[in-house]
Amino acid sequence: NQLYEQARWAVLLEEIDCTEEEMLIFAALQYHISKLSLSAETQDFTNESEVDEVEAALSNLEVTLEGGKADNTLEDITDIPKLADNLRLFRPKKLILKAFKQYWFIFKDTSIAYFKNKELEQGEPVEKLNLRGCEVVPDVNVAGRKFGIKLLIPVADGMNEVYLRCDHENQYAQWMAACILASKGKTMADSSYQPEVLNILSFLRMKNRNSASQVASNLETMDMNPECFVSPRCAKKHKSKQLAARILEAHQNVAQMPLVEAKLRFIQAWQSLPEFGLTYYLVRFKGSKKDDILGVSYNRLIRIEAATGIPITTWRFTNMKQWNVNWEIRQVAIEFDQNVSIAFTCLSADCKIVHEYIGGYIFLSTRSKDQNETLDEDLFHKLTGGQE
Repeated sequence: NQLYEQARWAVLLEEIDCTEEEMLIFAALQYHISKLSLSAETQDFTNESEVDEVEAALSNLEVTLEGGKADNTLEDITDIPKLADNLRLFRPKKLILKAFKQYWFIFKDTSIAYFKNKELEQGEPVEKLNLRGCEVVPDVNVAGRKFGIKLLIPVADGMNEVYLRCDHENQYAQWMAACILASKGKTMADSSYQPEVLNILSFLRMKNRNSASQVASNLETMDMNPECFVSPRCAKKHKSKQLAARILEAHQNVAQMPLVEAKLRFIQAWQSLPEFGLTYYLVRFKGSKKDDILGVSYNRLIRIEAATGIPITTWRFTNMKQWNVNWEIRQVAIEFDQNVSIAFTCLSADCKIVHEYIGGYIFLSTRSKDQNETLDEDLFHKLTGGQE
């Protein structure tokens, strides 16, 4: 319930970006949850069945967080699955219209290689893209049958932008899940691959639009205040009646869900948004004449151009050698592998906060899933303190 409220307000206050289609799904789930919470059915529930439902949901969530159940324990663990299919690719270049070209793609380990056609698969690829450390952004419009994946791949002088286009939702879910895992350095052999595919599919199916016939007849009898379920910017774009109709249309996909499942789905949809888990700060990099935005995530730092919101460079914590804070001039300096070093001052917050975020995330990465592991408080204070 606490996570649901946190997710709800993050969406309503636009602390996290989502498309209009996604906003309507969030609105439909909120409407459904508020309706169930108020209905007499949930009031008459016996305490026991409610506890059972929560228990079931929690154990389900635990399985998801642990990376799903390993169905085939005897499966050959050396055999890393691969994907091979025709997809379309586009690389943005100035003064060139957005034209997608079809290639034969092979996804193996954490890399994508593409060839002019299937027959040339054994030869040299046109290009091989290593997705470890890349940014993966969905480029989807279910109503318009557009299933795209935008990849921002780190290179020495910034980011390479590549767009992939899939033909249908099943193909998209498989390739998208593989890209997400590869960006974290995991392959499709990882136990979290199948749950990720299913999660993407369920989110896409919630976006599927049903016929509006039933919705229109319900509308007059509905006592709904649609502005409560969407962000102010989305509410300004549409008339209240039109917005209510679209929320009810999206609601048909979730109307049968029990209360706890609806809240879990809301949390999962929030967690699958591209910007989930990113905290932003306005910073000035050493040697730069303009301000940039620094995005801090659990596994990486992202330098983003303030004017356009486009990521310029990504630095991963796994490549970090050390970081220091000069408390006198309030500057954070970080050294990475291959002689890469950066330094910046924070403008929108105290540099102490960014330092604590980095230290906190690195501390979390040292923890194992073993529940009996003792908390190393000294290490935590060592990584997050130091300003005294």
